[in-house]
Amino acid sequence: MIGTWKLKVSIGLFALVLLATARADAHHSFAAEYDADKPITLSGVITKMLWSNPHAWLYLDVKGSDGKVVNWSFETGGANALYRRGWKKTDLPVGEKVTIDGYRARNGSNTVNATSIKLPDGRQLFAGSSGTGSPGAPPQP
Repeated sequence: MIGTWKLKVSIGLFALVLLATARADAHHSFAAEYDADKPITLSGVITKMLWSNPHAWLYLDVKGSDGKVVNWSFETGGANALYRRGWKKTDLPVGEKVTIDGYRARNGSNTVNATSIKLPDGRQLFAGSSGTGSPGAPPQP
């Protein structure tokens, strides 16, 4: 009886590991969320920066050609990856004007997968990628 119980637990744990692995891969697919054929460059004022993992988020107020201000969301690599690339929390203060290159969301929302951020002093920060397949991602070894 105990042997059957151990077998069922082992199979259950194995299934959970497989599901978790499949979910992680799905979460990191650039092509599922963003369109590589829709590059975009936007300039605006930072309203918020969320230093989080697995992805950090930067929010900008961008003034459109009609004069209306729209808040855009920019997905970047995770906070740990940004720190390793030399980013500091002081680089992106609320109120700072920046220019961001990236790729639009497939769903038409005001969401972008950021590839680089140009600061007012001319420095450019590599924003990372939300996952495999991103045209802005560094080559994988």
